[in-house]
Amino acid sequence: QVQLVESGGGLVQAGDSLRLSCAASRGHFSNYDMTWFRQAPGKEREFVSTINWSGGSTAYADSVKGRFTISRDNAKNTVWLQMNSLKPEDTAVYYCAAKLAFQGSPITTMTSYDYWGQGTQVTVSS
Repeated sequence: QVQLVESGGGLVQAGDSLRLSCAASRGHFSNYDMTWFRQAPGKEREFVSTINWSGGSTAYADSVKGRFTISRDNAKNTVWLQMNSLKPEDTAVYYCAAKLAFQGSPITTMTSYDYWGQGTQVTVSS
C-alpha cells in the first residue's frame, strides 16, 4: 500500500512561486501515474496536473497551463509541482494521488485513484 505525504505549501503573495512535493513510501512508485488535485473552500476537488509512471507524459488543467510544472524522480519516490506566477484563485488544499499505470482510467476523475495524501494548504494573497 502506497503512502503519500505532501509538503511545501504556505502563504505567498500573488506572483510568487511555490514548489510542492509528494513523497511516496511503501510500494513501487514507478508503477503509478501521479496526479495533483486541489480543493478550494466551498468547491469540489479539481484536477491540476498529472504525470505518467515514467515521467514521459504530462498534462495540465487549462487554468494552470504555462504556470505550473509537474515532474517526478522515481529513484527518490517523489513527485513535485512547481507553481509559478501564483494567483489568489490558486488558493486551495493541494493533494497528490496515485493510480496504477496502464489501467486506462480517466486521469481527471478522482475515483480513478487508489491512494491519496493528506493535502497541503496553499494560500495566495492579492
